[in-house]
Amino acid sequence: MRAPPPFLPIPLPRAPTPSLRREYSSSRERLHRRYLSPLRFSRSRPFLLPSPHELIPPFGSPFQLLHLPQFVTEAKIKVGRPPYLVLPGPPPLVVAAVAQPPVATMCGILAVLGVADVSLAKRSRIIELSRRLRHRGPDWSGIHTYQDCYLAHQRLAIVDPTSGDQPLYNEDKSVVVTVNGEIYNHEELKANLKSHQFQTGSDCEVIAHLYEEYGEEFVDMLDGMFSFVLLDTRDKSFIAARDAIGICPLYMGWGLDGSVWFSSEMKALSDDCERFISFPPGHLYSSKTGDLRRWYNPPWFSESIPSTPYNPLLIRESFEKAVIKRLMTDVPFGVLLSGGLDSSLVASVVSRHLAETKVARQWGNQLHTFCIGLKGSPDLKAAKEVADYLGTVHHELHFTVQEGIDALEEVIYHIETYDVTTIRASTPMFLMSRKIKSLGVKMVLSGEGSDEIFGGYLYFHKAPNKKEFHEETCRKIKALHLYDCLRANKSTSAWGLEARVPFLDKNFINVAMDIDPEYKMIRRDLGRIEKWVLRNAFDDDEKPYLPKHILYRQKEQFSDGVGYSWIDGLKDHASEHVSDSMMMNASFVYPENTPTTKEAYYYRTVFEKFYPKNAARSTVPGGPSVACSTAKAVEWDAAWSKHLDPSGRAALGVHDAAYEDSLEKAPASADPVSESVFRPAHGESLAKTVAPAAAV
Repeated sequence: MRAPPPFLPIPLPRAPTPSLRREYSSSRERLHRRYLSPLRFSRSRPFLLPSPHELIPPFGSPFQLLHLPQFVTEAKIKVGRPPYLVLPGPPPLVVAAVAQPPVATMCGILAVLGVADVSLAKRSRIIELSRRLRHRGPDWSGIHTYQDCYLAHQRLAIVDPTSGDQPLYNEDKSVVVTVNGEIYNHEELKANLKSHQFQTGSDCEVIAHLYEEYGEEFVDMLDGMFSFVLLDTRDKSFIAARDAIGICPLYMGWGLDGSVWFSSEMKALSDDCERFISFPPGHLYSSKTGDLRRWYNPPWFSESIPSTPYNPLLIRESFEKAVIKRLMTDVPFGVLLSGGLDSSLVASVVSRHLAETKVARQWGNQLHTFCIGLKGSPDLKAAKEVADYLGTVHHELHFTVQEGIDALEEVIYHIETYDVTTIRASTPMFLMSRKIKSLGVKMVLSGEGSDEIFGGYLYFHKAPNKKEFHEETCRKIKALHLYDCLRANKSTSAWGLEARVPFLDKNFINVAMDIDPEYKMIRRDLGRIEKWVLRNAFDDDEKPYLPKHILYRQKEQFSDGVGYSWIDGLKDHASEHVSDSMMMNASFVYPENTPTTKEAYYYRTVFEKFYPKNAARSTVPGGPSVACSTAKAVEWDAAWSKHLDPSGRAALGVHDAAYEDSLEKAPASADPVSESVFRPAHGESLAKTVAPAAAV
């Protein structure tokens, strides 16, 4: 086969001039500098997989650049709207076009409705604000304008990298939707909408047609994670809704001109809105009534005590279904594996059922897992053992305390909180997500939510009775959107990575929260440790899911498990920046949610630098807490009120191990760069570990 030219147009947006041809034959750097940089392209990092790497354009750009890695000699390029420029690998190179599969997207959305100023300057401003969300959706961007309403999005393609542009419409485009989410039961819903014609393969297009069919009462039919804004141009009404638990973030704001704003992140609202809030999960806003109302009303929400007997098989089956339905993807994926119970069960179930899914035919049967920690940390050791047991391709990432400290300001900017526990855990997750995305992975499964559902935090040992135990789990689930959901979503989305959380599946939560809480109580006299009902459900001697000592490993918070000296390092760093006199005046400087430690004070100062408005600080929860408890649970032990530390080991006398010597005293690597999160210790290049037919 004849080798292609250095740059292959497929096709070009205009006929190439002699000048342009000369540019193609020159270096890639000159092409980028002269033609792509003015269009605000970012530089390309190639996939370490046999597929093209997209370099994503800004609003309205006429083409995309695909960069193929040097070891690739054959690539399939999915047909999409934009023309392409292809930078091929070494000859011979085969480039083929293939049909587009159905599309699912995660993204960042910004909707501004009812603005007084409809000038081009206002549209440009909304586009500018939307770009603050580009990290959430680096694959494509767009904006829809209808009179005084604007719907903008930044798109991350998860099932098809080249189609499914938003917004989405009904047949006559009178209903417009911009969505951040995944609808796992979209095929079932479409089957019941036979009179409707679907224009795309997007799982989220079903929202527009459900609205046509059922009006505002359709949201409870959706099984997935989502936040969306829907505009009905027939009467200029609109609705906005957020998923049951708040996995996908959404904020709502009000402009001085009476406009209503919705955004995936606060940073797009904080400058232009006088007032804004975190949109409550499980709620819907309707412009027709001007009110928020709850659409999600499960039996457990009333906090009444359930009495259903424990059925371990039902727990196991419902969780396996929750994991399997989340393997809907057309991009490389993996599992975040800390070596604790929750992430290990996710990895185990994926490993067991991967071969049965459609995704295995595209990416192969071998699962990739990822873990991060300080050298010698508990998580690294446990995760390696689980990965070896399951036979995954495991990527062990290291970071130092200083690397984490250096990233703190960027982390706080992205996760939009000053909560101490959230920042402690978000920083290593943020660093890990950067590395994972650089390997070409766009989606990961994670284990958030289990501790809230089953009472897995160590302070639950002190729950005085099953009523208090159950009510605390209900409070914890209701607050997830302010803590673990926020961390998991924003730490990963900062790098264009999507996190899916099977423990927060609607059906699984209903099953798990319907169990008589007597079975969840921690009873050492009966051999029941925290989350015993979950551990026992997967304790299978014939076909074990996990080794026994992993299945019954005691709870570690993520911020503890990555290495105990991480927290000590954060406290020391804060002490260098916050003086005793500053703490004495803390209540005057920060009268709302007054920081009580130097670490909390330091995080607050960083947060206020990015988000100085009163509305911003009010989106962050406050109140006393020990070991991640709610304020109510602090009352369970009088000693806790004197030891308010959010660390998981702060429940004194509960954890089996004490704080250990600094883990960073482990022998240094001969290559000092190998300690960095920016290079994996195992599986350094997917090109070396992935067969041509497989992927992460």
